[in-house]
Amino acid sequence: MWFDSWADILRILLVGAASYITLVVLLRLSGKRTLGQLNVFDFVVTVALGSTLATIFLSTDVSWAEGATALALLAGLQLLVALVSARRPRARRFFTSEPALLLADGRIREDALRRNRLTESEVRQAVRMQGTGDLSRIRAVVLETNGTLSVITADAYGDGSALENVRGHDRPAAHREDTGPDE
Repeated sequence: MWFDSWADILRILLVGAASYITLVVLLRLSGKRTLGQLNVFDFVVTVALGSTLATIFLSTDVSWAEGATALALLAGLQLLVALVSARRPRARRFFTSEPALLLADGRIREDALRRNRLTESEVRQAVRMQGTGDLSRIRAVVLETNGTLSVITADAYGDGSALENVRGHDRPAAHREDTGPDE
């Protein structure tokens, strides 16, 4: 229970170090997106990478080559999903959630809170953390695809074009596309 053999310890040191280096190289090759703030899909891939690395470290049934192949497969699949998501909006919606408007013009949107399983106090906390104590001075609070809350004050709102593609946001008339020749 406390000690099996020096060979097992040596294997962990050698295979573990090689696996760690392999993972770092793969993450560097797969790009910054893999290491950025996580959406749900990125989180799953990260957990899978960690689990695979732990298996390589501790299981004598898994060789370094098998483990490196598994790590490369996960990194490659994550890269493929990122490439497809960047080029195909429908695929992006499948792999990532869309941002949601939780507060508009100082008013909390209860329906959006329920749909996203958030509380009013979480929105108020995000506003306070932004250094604002008055909800009426907030134009929008958006739940981003990575789970963070973005707070946009009235002073910083501008034309609101950054809110395009946010669920629950109606584009201002100046930014809507024409619907016909009579308008």
